[in-house]
Amino acid sequence: MVSQFINEFETLGLYFALAGIFFFIGMAIQDVLKKGNVPKFGRYTVWLVLFLGCSGFIAKGLIQVFWQGAGVG
Repeated sequence: MVSQFINEFETLGLYFALAGIFFFIGMAIQDVLKKGNVPKFGRYTVWLVLFLGCSGFIAKGLIQVFWQGAGVG
């Protein structure tokens, strides 16, 4: 029981860490694009991919934790 609980939080932590790494990489790309002569559409596309990537990692972690907690996965 306790090991399953620890495993769920390790999984959730992993996906939050991946979301953080994805976020910082996206911010670095955004900074480079801002300094260059890139149209706003390109910067907005980076923000959209950044948002979808981070929310995807977080959602995957939460779904997996809840599924494991329910005994499905």
